[in-house]
Amino acid sequence: MSLSGRCVIAGIGHTAFGKLPGRDTVSLNVEACREALNDAGIDKSLVDAVFVKVPTSAHQFMYGQKVAEALGIAPRIGGAWDQGGAANITLLSFAVMAIEAGQCDVALVCYADNPRSGNRAVYGRPRGDDALYGWFSTAAGYAMIHRRHVIEYGTPPEAFGAVALASRRHGVGNPHAQLRKPLAMDEYLASPWVVDPLRRDDCALVSDGGAALVVMSAKRARELGVPQPVPVLGFGHGQTSFELPQRESLTRTEAARAAATAFAMAGARPQDVDVAQLYDCFTVTVLMTLEDYGFCRKGEAAAFVADGAIEHGGRLPVNTSGGLLSETGMPGLQLVMEGVRQMRGSARLQVPRARLCVVSNQGGTMHTHSTLLLGN
Repeated sequence: MSLSGRCVIAGIGHTAFGKLPGRDTVSLNVEACREALNDAGIDKSLVDAVFVKVPTSAHQFMYGQKVAEALGIAPRIGGAWDQGGAANITLLSFAVMAIEAGQCDVALVCYADNPRSGNRAVYGRPRGDDALYGWFSTAAGYAMIHRRHVIEYGTPPEAFGAVALASRRHGVGNPHAQLRKPLAMDEYLASPWVVDPLRRDDCALVSDGGAALVVMSAKRARELGVPQPVPVLGFGHGQTSFELPQRESLTRTEAARAAATAFAMAGARPQDVDVAQLYDCFTVTVLMTLEDYGFCRKGEAAAFVADGAIEHGGRLPVNTSGGLLSETGMPGLQLVMEGVRQMRGSARLQVPRARLCVVSNQGGTMHTHSTLLLGN
């Protein structure tokens, strides 16, 4: 039996994004969940599952139970999951499968973190034995991937800049975006190095914030009179167990496997997609995801993103609320929420007649990947 369309995202909610001193991750999760329940128009007493992504900056034992307790919910099923930034869509898919298996009825999926006002050391930690040779930080790993894409395909700086410019343009008018400042190509090219060849504007924001979804069956949504449910049409996953030095290729990722599974479940093709919300922890991630999802061939992402093609009004608008580069670096669920808004027809930068949205989540240094397809 296909799961396509059998479950829906019934509600979405989030906190402010940016620097939120004095807020812990549990309180941020609670606020986001409250907003998501209000959006769905249901009471928390109906929720019997709570799926939580662990905060990246401060892992905690039994974290899922702490969040459920703070919500005042004793769920039948739930807990915390760690898959880096890919965990959010993975938890959404777990919720769908649990609902279809009769293990729960209404699920909350949530994530919150506070590295901007708290501890961001996890992003700068040494990477195993290779730290002896200078491999520190998340950015260093992505710099290796970025460099390899340039070496293999001759990808020019302007292609990475096109990704940054699109996200920043889309974030300018978003009242919830942490960074609402436009970016020109000459400014991008002049921005300081973080880890060569990564410029400052190639890198996601560091942000506090929380976000949440309410998931239930389409049938249950009709019974409860949920005002704007969005069908989950497909999802898929992929991951590698190897660090960068052990991989056969630095320019091919598990996004291809995840997307193939999601598109097959939905009975759709890349050319059917009207709008995309692609994980943009670094600009190279978007270019490689476009390639691995089949929007263009390997090495052709630079041509694909040229001339505003991924900006609102282009052939494939990407990250229409600003993504991790402009809206919030609190990663993953904000992309799902914007996908929901696009399918509801309520996005600030609405894509006309949009009927299919693809969302990507990614974790680690391109270790894990999850793909989601939403319809209306």
